[in-house]
Amino acid sequence: MASSPSFLDPVLLGALVLSAGITLVAAYRVIVGPTTPDRVVGLDVIGTNVVAIAALYSMRAAHGLFADVALVLAIIGFISTITVARYVTEGDIIE
Repeated sequence: MASSPSFLDPVLLGALVLSAGITLVAAYRVIVGPTTPDRVVGLDVIGTNVVAIAALYSMRAAHGLFADVALVLAIIGFISTITVARYVTEGDIIE
């Protein structure tokens, strides 16, 4: 299994670059719009990609701390997505 790290490094680097590129495309959608739901979906994609980037970096750097960071970011992203979706549909967050 000595050849595994040499194969895994370029794959992880490629996945990091791909995730960063998708994040930039989603940032364009957040800035341009044209509607509020488009912007919300763009922000959700950015949050998901940030979680993916943290998890991929955790595997590439072999630091378990970044996996914990990815988990916390996923929880925060889920809660914020639910909150924004409720605000867009109902116009109010707290009843």
